[in-house]
Amino acid sequence: MKRDLDEHAERFDGKAAEYDESKTEEHRVTASLVVEHAAPGADDVILDLGTGTGAIALPLAGEASRVLGRDISDGMLEQAREKAAERDLTNVDFGVGRFRDPNVPEDVSVDVVTSNFAMHHLDDAAKREAIEVMAELGPRRIVLGDIMFFGEADPSEPFYGPEVDDPATVGVLADAFTDAGFALTAVEFVHDQVGVLVAEPTASPDGDPIPSMESESDVE
Repeated sequence: MKRDLDEHAERFDGKAAEYDESKTEEHRVTASLVVEHAAPGADDVILDLGTGTGAIALPLAGEASRVLGRDISDGMLEQAREKAAERDLTNVDFGVGRFRDPNVPEDVSVDVVTSNFAMHHLDDAAKREAIEVMAELGPRRIVLGDIMFFGEADPSEPFYGPEVDDPATVGVLADAFTDAGFALTAVEFVHDQVGVLVAEPTASPDGDPIPSMESESDVE
């Protein structure tokens, strides 16, 4: 990780009020794909990690039973809460949480985990640990939208700032999901350095294998 969590939190606190206005078309496309692939049922509980101002959590709240939005930035969480209040959404809970400690109540069962433009701040080892934590929650689906390399890293592109970002290749992320007992069922290419991965368990909770599904594109 290029900066510690407190430094990242302080950085996002300072930009929270203007954060939504700074988004590119690729950010908007990625968010839309994450929401689409999350595809919650009316009884589902969603955990959105790195929730920011609620770009994923808020639209999913209209489809799911409950949404837990977790972030390290108090400023971003405040923006998300204000948006939820404006929309009269009462089934979304925004609170402090981290990839390694998502702050999920013990009596809550998570059905789908989402994360959008957040995990790239972690180094590869921390990404692997984060995916393991997501998997241990027992969701039927994990949807990750983020900066990720489909080819060679190019810091001159607008999505990758080497001073603060530490993106992984798609292959590294795919391997981390595999090691956590999940397989990619969809890969969405948004940009050479931006994509969406959808992963589902390779076995049911009782250990029975789950038939594999074809991904939308191959992972090199």
